[in-house]
Amino acid sequence: MTSTEIRKQFLDFFESKGHKIVPSAPIVVKNDPTLMFTNAGMNQFKDLFLGNEQAKFKRVADTQKCLRVSGKHNDLEEVGIDTYHHTMFEMLGNWSFGDYFKKEAIEWAWELLTKVYGLDKDRLYVTVFEGDKKEGLAFDKDASDEWKKWINPNRIINGNKKDNFWEMGDTGPCGPCSEIHIDLRTDAERKSVDGKTLVNNDHPQVIEIWNLVFMEFNRKADGGLEKLPAQHVDTGMGFERLCRAIEAKSSNYDTDVFMPYIRFIEKETGIRYESSAGGDSPLSLGEGQGVRQNIAMRVLSDHIRTISFAICDGQLPSNTGAGYVIRRILRRAVRYYYSFLEVKEPFLYKMIPLVGEAFKDIFPEVKQKQEFIINVVREEENGFLKTLESGLVKLEMAPSFTGKSPPDVLPDRLKDLGKPFVEKYGNRLEFRNGRKVLTGGFVFELYDTFGFPLDLTQLVAKEKDVDIDIEGFNKLLERQKSRSRKATELTTDDWVETYHDTSLQMQQTQFLGYDQLYAEIRIIKYRKVKSKGKEQFQLVFDQTPFYAESGGQIGDTGIIESVNEKIKIIDTQKENNLIIHIVERLPENPEAVFMAKVDAHKRKLTEDNHSATHLVHAALRKVLGTHVEQKGSLVNDEHLRFDFSHFKAMSDEEILQVEKIVNEKIRENIPLNERRNVPIDEAKKLGAMALFGEKYGDSVRVITFDENYSRELCGGTHVKATGQIGLFKITSEAAVAAGVRRIEAITAEGAEEWVNEQWAVVNGLKELLKAKDIVKSVEQLLEEKNVLLKKLESFENEKTQILKQSIKSRVKRINEINVLIEKVDISSADQLKNLSFELKKEIENLFCVIGCELNDKPMLSIIISDNLVKEKNLHAGNIIKDLAKEIQGGGGGQPFYATAGGNKLSGLNGALEKAKAIIKSNDPIIDIL
Repeated sequence: MTSTEIRKQFLDFFESKGHKIVPSAPIVVKNDPTLMFTNAGMNQFKDLFLGNEQAKFKRVADTQKCLRVSGKHNDLEEVGIDTYHHTMFEMLGNWSFGDYFKKEAIEWAWELLTKVYGLDKDRLYVTVFEGDKKEGLAFDKDASDEWKKWINPNRIINGNKKDNFWEMGDTGPCGPCSEIHIDLRTDAERKSVDGKTLVNNDHPQVIEIWNLVFMEFNRKADGGLEKLPAQHVDTGMGFERLCRAIEAKSSNYDTDVFMPYIRFIEKETGIRYESSAGGDSPLSLGEGQGVRQNIAMRVLSDHIRTISFAICDGQLPSNTGAGYVIRRILRRAVRYYYSFLEVKEPFLYKMIPLVGEAFKDIFPEVKQKQEFIINVVREEENGFLKTLESGLVKLEMAPSFTGKSPPDVLPDRLKDLGKPFVEKYGNRLEFRNGRKVLTGGFVFELYDTFGFPLDLTQLVAKEKDVDIDIEGFNKLLERQKSRSRKATELTTDDWVETYHDTSLQMQQTQFLGYDQLYAEIRIIKYRKVKSKGKEQFQLVFDQTPFYAESGGQIGDTGIIESVNEKIKIIDTQKENNLIIHIVERLPENPEAVFMAKVDAHKRKLTEDNHSATHLVHAALRKVLGTHVEQKGSLVNDEHLRFDFSHFKAMSDEEILQVEKIVNEKIRENIPLNERRNVPIDEAKKLGAMALFGEKYGDSVRVITFDENYSRELCGGTHVKATGQIGLFKITSEAAVAAGVRRIEAITAEGAEEWVNEQWAVVNGLKELLKAKDIVKSVEQLLEEKNVLLKKLESFENEKTQILKQSIKSRVKRINEINVLIEKVDISSADQLKNLSFELKKEIENLFCVIGCELNDKPMLSIIISDNLVKEKNLHAGNIIKDLAKEIQGGGGGQPFYATAGGNKLSGLNGALEKAKAIIKSNDPIIDIL
């Protein structure tokens, strides 16, 4: 069977058992503060397990795109090294929501694996939960008894809480689980060592393929367990591992899931891939090049799938959050092909059509978005390849790598040689026990600021026979992680139920906010949360007019009030499908009846901006082309931000044209056409635009402003007619990521204020210029300025020539170098530069440092003859940084010319004296500099 057939057989099998086949959720998670990415098949069903929503179907099955690279499930560093960890993988699963339980789950799992897929029963082992006395949990006898009906009891293994008790997180549904493992070793190996002893022992050929989770309990915030009102089944089977077992391969990468990518890499690089059954050991210089190339090919084959799906689902590479994770994966792939496949130009983007082709039948979105994904990845690769080059240059520039380092007697000479060396390079290099060591701070700076991978730094350092302060690096890394954890730390207490109507507990909060801004509500449940040390409360109502932040639109604020008190709602958020109202204090009587009131003015302005995003989306497609698609948005009461796919900056004419179209549509006062609960297929037939990366239900809401202009799927709130928006004005247009542009704009009151501000500026200029035609007046002023500047330039040139002749006579010969170190009276930075270059042209073997005062600030310039740069290893850019300390400033430049400015005018003489000391010294420091 091919992998496509294996996947189809799974879905067909469970459909025959009465399961509804549902689509995969996006790989990028929205509306769940606990997750960045979908990391398990059950994520999209969390609300069902938590009791926040009733199941439409009691039995479902699917294949879910999953990503595990951060947090609890961090497999990234194993990916490519071994043959069975992946970043993105498919999780085949079947679920029962209060329907069947252990008997059917076990029976069907056995039937599918042995009868449908034909796996050898003698290669299968199963584990069951042995119980846990501390938790008061008993041995899972029911599961054990069910397994005994199908498998030899000798193949049933008791597992501990770590391996056989599944928990969704620190709190929430949990229960015992039963894993199915397969022994893929050769017959000879199986005779030699009993496979039973290798289960759950990280053997590369004895692997888990399916986990059957029996959800019976709820883990409370205090750590206690309580029985769930209903029992559920949640199973997950790794598709890639299943394919390996059925195709009888010794590695996941040898299956038809990954081999097309590996064959492509072989063809492009001319390097042959050697299958490795157990994987390859971690990288080190002592290993053969072939091992590293094998790992690199596996890394690329895995990572390109993750990158493609993440970008397709709306997560672009960036420097924060989920975007940083994707950027890190992409850069890891680049680093491997750069270092081990001798590829020095963008390569990953060429593999994206293979991903689209492989998944065209099950996940067609990659093929549909192929061009966009290619452009984003190619730009990211280009950027990081430059980073790699600059990182290598920084490493090569460290004095330890040039061999020009202080002698071993450094500590005894700290006052003369040591001090300037430590001042310049102390953050990069140390000497320990006669060995050169790159400091943890320098390595961390390369890693954190420049994105230079640690293992590549280690590789280069080892080649240069230099050690790395890995302990120092790890301390800095942990400190950064700790800061990050504290910044996002969120602790929650258990929900407290206040309104004990079970039917209400099992249904979603009814949202009334499309039609009204106030309502009588009851608080169903609440909980206390701590975020960044601040205590707040989250309230859930039976019904609410408050819109929860979603789809780019911010959450509503307002109040709830009873007879006795008034409570501010400071934000409204969505957690999965739960609408949560955030308050800073809990009502004195949470069981009271309250009147909920939305801040109507803020909502109105937000609606103006939200409806404007629909109008601008349609206008951009008309002006720039139909390739434009929304890639993100932010809508609040002050402004709107709209990200869209486009690969070059918009011209002023294009921006004006988009504004013109949107304002025309505003003046047309187009009434809102809102249709709710439209079947998704019908909405697509209507031509409604959907966003990739969003998961839509069977029924959707369609927002139309003129059926021939704008029709989109949208859950946000909108104006009743476009005239309410008043005026639309774009305030900026810029790039935010490869292939993505961003428009920021204002409407209504914001646009009116902007117009008034601009008008005030115009009137102010008219007053200052005493002219009606201010454009003509400004042009005249600029013309006069240019005439004066030319005269000034002529005077300065004359002055420069006089100054040059004056100071040339003060050149001194030191160590075969013509040295000129002077403080001069000069009027501009350009004049200083011109003087320096003219001196260089006229004086051979020149080392020249000039100091001056410009606008009450000190400035330094260094220029060095090209032959001295080479012969004496002098570097103006490095020297100027040292001298700039005297004037409390900074600077830099090229090896032959550099400048620096500062704040301490009195330090200018000291800087010039320091320059004299450097050039007079015969010490090896001159070589280092």
